[in-house]
Amino acid sequence: MDFLQWLQLLCVCLENRYMANNNSLFGVESLQVLYNDQVVIVQILIMIFLCINLLLIITFFKKECLYTTARYILFAVMLLSDSFLLFMSDILVIFTHFYITIQVWLCIIICVVVLVYTTVTPVTLAAMTLERYVAICMPLRHGELCSTRNTVNCILIIHGLSSVPCIIILSTFFASVSLRFYKQCQLCSVEVFMINIWQQHLRSAIYQFQFLIMCIIIVFSYIKIMKVAKAASGESKKSSRKGLRTVVLHGFQLLLCLIQLWCPFIEAALLQINFTLFYNFRFVNYIMFFLAPRCLSPLIYGLRDEVFFHTLKSYASFGLYKRNII
Repeated sequence: MDFLQWLQLLCVCLENRYMANNNSLFGVESLQVLYNDQVVIVQILIMIFLCINLLLIITFFKKECLYTTARYILFAVMLLSDSFLLFMSDILVIFTHFYITIQVWLCIIICVVVLVYTTVTPVTLAAMTLERYVAICMPLRHGELCSTRNTVNCILIIHGLSSVPCIIILSTFFASVSLRFYKQCQLCSVEVFMINIWQQHLRSAIYQFQFLIMCIIIVFSYIKIMKVAKAASGESKKSSRKGLRTVVLHGFQLLLCLIQLWCPFIEAALLQINFTLFYNFRFVNYIMFFLAPRCLSPLIYGLRDEVFFHTLKSYASFGLYKRNII
């Protein structure tokens, strides 16, 4: 029996016990209504975030200074990464809610996207932080180090580093199962690939090591930019302080992503206590530590950045103006 089958069996047992204690179906029906409401809320939030991301991506391609500048290119990569991840994770949420099973080989394709792009966003945050460090602390070399060509190479490196956990997880999975397993129907989840306990620990160790490196990069950049901000004056000081605030926001995003790695351990403990509490915590976890870091990106660069904001504003106003003429 794998983890998901055990989880389903435990859920059924807990619901049956809850029904027996209440001597009616009211408790189970109330739970089902609660779960349906939560899924509807998730769908609304994801649709809103996807629409915002789509608008920002379209804006990115509307002005040459945006798609030829390193930080905006990295921002667009992060928007695309978040959009892919939100869409694919939403498919998994719907599958899980309605108990839709698919063959394992198809689940592998879906989970490869989820595993890779779960890491792309925090790695891109670290790269954007380094770009701010170079722009503020090494302004004379910024044009050379952050050229369009180097940025494209950086994107390839980001995806290469983000693929490391996925490759390791799938390699241990391929070595642990037979060919017949791939044709079995399962509820699609990354947990399907965790055949042994040590695989879960290995996955957690890899992610936490990556996040430790990214935290070191952000703290290093913050300290260096802070030193420049203290020594600067006038316009340079204003630019340095703005860079500091951006690095702090990146650090906050990274912290939310890191907390997401610890939540499964809390969920496992809550599952043994109360199923309703477990499900509610899982819902809050998904909103706070999965969706929230992805919706902060448009706020940090889409609204705080003057160039991008003015481009977005002029694009939106021009569209409205055209509709009025027609």
